Amino acid sequence: MAKAKVLVVEDDVNLLSGIYDILKLEGYEVLTAINGTEGLKVLQTQSMPPDLIISDITMPLMDGFTFLEHVRANDAWVKVPFIFLTAKSERHDRHKGSLMGADVYLTKPFEAPDLIVTVEALLKRNRDIQRVTETEVTDVKRKIMTILNHEFRTPLTLVVAYAEMLKEFDPEKMSPEEVINFLKGVNSGADRLRRLVENFIMIVELENAQENNTFAWRFRLLEGPHWRYLVEDAHRQIAMTDIRPRNFLFDIAPNLPTIFCDTVSVTVLLRELMDNAAKFSSKNSTITVRVLPAEGGVLVRVEDEGRGIPANELENIWKPFYQIEREHYEDQGAGSGLAIVAAVAKLHNGSYFVESTEGVGSVFSVFLPIGATRQDKIT
Repeated sequence: MAKAKVLVVEDDVNLLSGIYDILKLEGYEVLTAINGTEGLKVLQTQSMPPDLIISDITMPLMDGFTFLEHVRANDAWVKVPFIFLTAKSERHDRHKGSLMGADVYLTKPFEAPDLIVTVEALLKRNRDIQRVTETEVTDVKRKIMTILNHEFRTPLTLVVAYAEMLKEFDPEKMSPEEVINFLKGVNSGADRLRRLVENFIMIVELENAQENNTFAWRFRLLEGPHWRYLVEDAHRQIAMTDIRPRNFLFDIAPNLPTIFCDTVSVTVLLRELMDNAAKFSSKNSTITVRVLPAEGGVLVRVEDEGRGIPANELENIWKPFYQIEREHYEDQGAGSGLAIVAAVAKLHNGSYFVESTEGVGSVFSVFLPIGATRQDKIT
């Protein structure tokens, strides 16, 4: 079995033949082309991309730079390691190729060992990167599956259990109060499932929102007095308020500037900040929500008296599906709330940060700039 598949693109047939022989003797499968145009044709005929590409820069019909540009523009080939062969040593060529995505330069003339060492080193580096990436993806998949297993099963169990009880309804044995409690249980489980699904969908939508303008059509002018309605709406949406009651204080400044924003996603941002504060605060503790004017925009601050966040975790909490020591604390939720907060802030070209002291509490802040005017957005 060949070590790896290598595509060599070189217009000098003697050099092309020499590289072919060197790589073949080392056990590589070798594909060849005499210019960039032919190189693209070879790539298009392969069911799987090569493991590495070696290309000259100066070639007829299509030079190496143009060839590299086409390679990096194709999702199937963008990760293939790329070696440029050049007889030139000018920094301009090297800088240009590096900016376009070339990995290594090999200056002609070169000895066979130089070629082999360069090829093997680059292939090893690429394998190491793939191994780390695959490990990270596996860890993310495992984390998501763990979350889904717990977060979907728990509310489903509630819904099914209470529904089964209602199926056995007997007016002589079951009081109206019991029926109402069962219905509340069904509603609580269904609401938790709905929020879970909605948050997953929103994370996916927000991932590419800035690139494809997914939310652009929803942007509107938000005048200062209307912030109170958004905060109240977000507060109503907080999950499980009957199970974990908290005291909320609202401080909404009267002189807030008008900003251009998507009020739907900003309401979700407020909801997730408040829900996060409630989740990690003790029963009947106080949570203060402030909306304040700031230079160039509006500052949202949510202050809690919760358990606080370790300093080494302050960066991690904004990642999707991340929870601090989930196995130890067994916190409810999918770890999507703060990831949504971060994504909504980015969507509005805003910023987000947190100050926290373990055992004392946390202050989450989001700055939303005034943004473009309605006319700017339309044009």
